[in-house]
Amino acid sequence: MKTRHVLSTPDLATATAVMDAARSVGINDDDLLLVARSDIELESIPDDRKEADTDFMPAALRGAGYGGAAGLLAGLVAVVVAPIGLTIAGAAAVTVAGAMVGCWASALVGSSLPDPIRAKFDDEIQAGNILVVVDGDKALLDAATPTMTRAGGQLLPFEAPSVMA
Repeated sequence: MKTRHVLSTPDLATATAVMDAARSVGINDDDLLLVARSDIELESIPDDRKEADTDFMPAALRGAGYGGAAGLLAGLVAVVVAPIGLTIAGAAAVTVAGAMVGCWASALVGSSLPDPIRAKFDDEIQAGNILVVVDGDKALLDAATPTMTRAGGQLLPFEAPSVMA
C-alpha cells in the first residue's frame, strides 16, 4: 500500500522543481499530483497531474469493495439457505451486483464531499500556494522528502494511506 505526503510550494516553478526532485529519487510520474486555487495558472501542467476537487474516485473504489463484500456475503448465505436454491453462479452475480450498487452509491456521495487534502489545507490553497501530492512506499517517501524539501517544498503534516495505490 502506498502512503501519501503533501508538500506546499509558493509557485509553479517551485512545484515543478519539487516534482523533478521526486522523480530523480525514484517516485513514479503517475504518483505526483498538484492542488491549487482555480485562478492560479496551471496551463503548462497536464490535466491528469491536477488533483480533483472531490472525493469521487476514492469513494467509488471504497464502495465497490464494500458493496462486493456485502454482495458476496449475501450470495453465500443464499446458497446455504436451501429453499432459495441459489447456485454458486448466482452468488457470483449477487457479488457483482453488490459491487456495482456500492460503487454507484459511494460515488454519488463522494462527488459531493470535498477532497480530504483540499479540506485540510484550504488555508494553504487560499493563500496561493501550490500543493504537491506525492504517493509512494513509505521508505521511498522518507528517502525522497529531504530532496523535495531542498527543492523548495515544505512538508505539511499529512501522512495517509493512498486509496489510488
